[in-house]
Amino acid sequence: MIHMNNVYKKYPNGVVAVNGISVDIQQGEFVYVVGPSGAGKSTFIKLMYREEMPTSGEVIINGINTSTLKRKDVPHFRRQLGIVFQDFKLLPKLTVYENVAFALEVIEEHPKIIRKRVMEVLELVGLKHKVRMFPSELSGGEQQRVSIARSIVNMPKVVIADEPTGNLDPDNSWEIMRIFEEINTRGTTVVMATHNREIVNKIRKRVITIEGGMISRDVFGGDYGYEI
Repeated sequence: MIHMNNVYKKYPNGVVAVNGISVDIQQGEFVYVVGPSGAGKSTFIKLMYREEMPTSGEVIINGINTSTLKRKDVPHFRRQLGIVFQDFKLLPKLTVYENVAFALEVIEEHPKIIRKRVMEVLELVGLKHKVRMFPSELSGGEQQRVSIARSIVNMPKVVIADEPTGNLDPDNSWEIMRIFEEINTRGTTVVMATHNREIVNKIRKRVITIEGGMISRDVFGGDYGYEI
């Protein structure tokens, strides 16, 4: 599913963000990625969806070696993944329905299938009643739920979330986690970078801690495990 073998990432300014990481994440796992700011978490996550390329080593996602991908093939590769960002990245001039449908329209899915899938995922995230609203008319928690719906509408095997609760209050954060747990229960692999100690400690999953660009801890059913 997700395989990294002795991966290094060195930026042009000389910073080594990932320093020899090897890890395997299997289909259906739920994995938190934690660690202090500047530890390499974001680079680790970006390597998975080919926002960054390794300086050396292998990153293999769903059997695809990302280093061998041609630039023109990256968008097609990303369609196999669901990606959720901290800042939602919704299209402001599109309605809730249109934002989610867009992910299927770009792959030229049949309109009947688009409508069926969009309404299914909007029901899952509790926003079926807000299909005609625009992002500016939604709360932050609702916008993040639209973002999640968009990320799963094409039924990806992997959902990668980078600080998905970072801009949300506690109540909305727990609602977002309920949705991620439901997605995972349906068989989707979830990899989530987070600083939310309370969530990690209460909803126990596999915890990978990154410090100094290296994995310092990898525990199943672990807690947050370090001081901020």
